[in-house]
Amino acid sequence: MTASFGGRASSVRFERVTKAFGDFRAVDAVSFEVAPGTLATLLGPSGCGKTTTLRMIAGLELSTSGRIWIGEQDVTGLPATRRDVSMVFQSYALFPHMTVIENVAYGFLVSGTPKAEAQARAELGLELVGLKGYGARLPSELSGGQQQRVAVARALVLEPQVLLFDEPLSNLDAKLRRRVREEIRDIQRNLGLTVVYVTHDQEEALAVSDKVIVMRNAQIAQEGAPRELYEQPADRFVADFIGDANLVEATILATDGGLATVSIGGVEVRVPGRGLPPGPVLAAIRPEAVLLVDGGDGLPGTIGKAAYLGRHLEYTIASPVGELFVIDRRVDSPRAVGSGVTLRFGDRIALVPGEG
Repeated sequence: MTASFGGRASSVRFERVTKAFGDFRAVDAVSFEVAPGTLATLLGPSGCGKTTTLRMIAGLELSTSGRIWIGEQDVTGLPATRRDVSMVFQSYALFPHMTVIENVAYGFLVSGTPKAEAQARAELGLELVGLKGYGARLPSELSGGQQQRVAVARALVLEPQVLLFDEPLSNLDAKLRRRVREEIRDIQRNLGLTVVYVTHDQEEALAVSDKVIVMRNAQIAQEGAPRELYEQPADRFVADFIGDANLVEATILATDGGLATVSIGGVEVRVPGRGLPPGPVLAAIRPEAVLLVDGGDGLPGTIGKAAYLGRHLEYTIASPVGELFVIDRRVDSPRAVGSGVTLRFGDRIALVPGEG
């Protein structure tokens, strides 16, 4: 059975899909494609349409218009029971009175699979998620991360063409979220699964995804690889939503090949020009792109807030171009609130076209 896991991974394709509830459009003419064997994340703030999009893939919501394809099959009008997908819910949705092995085997048993076969397949599923030997326990005897892995195993053993995750880590603490997201990514890669994953957590999306689809107001704002979205945001919204960018007004003074000379408050930097012409522009300055020095050339600033976070210091700094959020890795040299500082800029600055 191990060899067959992930063997039927299929693409997912939306063609101008809309979902309306009365006059309200939860999803508006959305088109995208997820390649077989890849993990794509639907990312965006609450109410942007990402969960409705996921539910339409699952067949839990039917589209108002447009076409939905899983592999070569048009599933637009098919109910959830006739789509070869499995979904892992935010709440895990485990049966508390059943053992772990019974939870994982449940889908087989209700479909009439012989008990011995269902048991064997469930045991393999638990082994895949690192829970071999836990089958006799009740969900209440497991940690939150272990319960999440049981939910993943229950979905995996059905060998779906597409595996769906709806905010799977939101009930876990920060340290456990990191570990479980790594486990989900490892399973997806090792088994070659097609996964569509919903989250509002930007760091989580960047960490697990082959493709990130950023949604805003029921539409797609931008899609691409994590690095592409971080370093080449399409507009102000994406730049601000992905990675705590400081958005400041700047001016492109000149371009030379693929680089641009940009003035930020009178300080000149050379950054990728993105094909933009000379003139006013927005600069998305990442918190780690600002170097704090004492005196010399640069932008003057004053430390407004300071926080120690173990691995780094976080500062809020008043400057001529506005308030800047800065991350400093030099934890042994903290700066006092109210002290002056000079700001210099590295090359992790993305020019954002227009004011959009």
